[in-house]
Amino acid sequence: MKNVILTFCALVVMLAAVSSMASMKKQSDSDVVAAITQMENDSVKADLAGDKSFMEKNYADDFTMGFSGGRWETKQSMLADAKDSANNKMNSEQISDLKVRVYGDTAIATYKDSYDAMIRGEHRVKTVISTDTFARQHGMWKEVASHSSVAAE
Repeated sequence: MKNVILTFCALVVMLAAVSSMASMKKQSDSDVVAAITQMENDSVKADLAGDKSFMEKNYADDFTMGFSGGRWETKQSMLADAKDSANNKMNSEQISDLKVRVYGDTAIATYKDSYDAMIRGEHRVKTVISTDTFARQHGMWKEVASHSSVAAE
């Protein structure tokens, strides 16, 4: 009888532990969604302020972006453009339809981005759909890749 009670108690403790881990996972996913959502909104604020420190801090060193203008960009090329504020300036920007999905140490954000900007001396007013990929690196979320395409009207 003693073995049955011990086995039952062990089972109850194990189920409680599994249930607790499942709720921690769900909580951590919601924390990640909140963190990535905040990063996306802070990115817009940084764009509007011309604040390149956001890129320096939050983009992975090997970040790449498929730009809606049809070329690849890197963290380094984007930082170089940010130094030339006369030819690279965000006049207005607004994101909408933001959705964040979490896959362990990876998160994907999708959204619509409407902007009016000067990009390499060319005035652009566009609405694009974008996908940003984030990876947890050394305990911090970094944007590792982005791709944008012109939105259908």
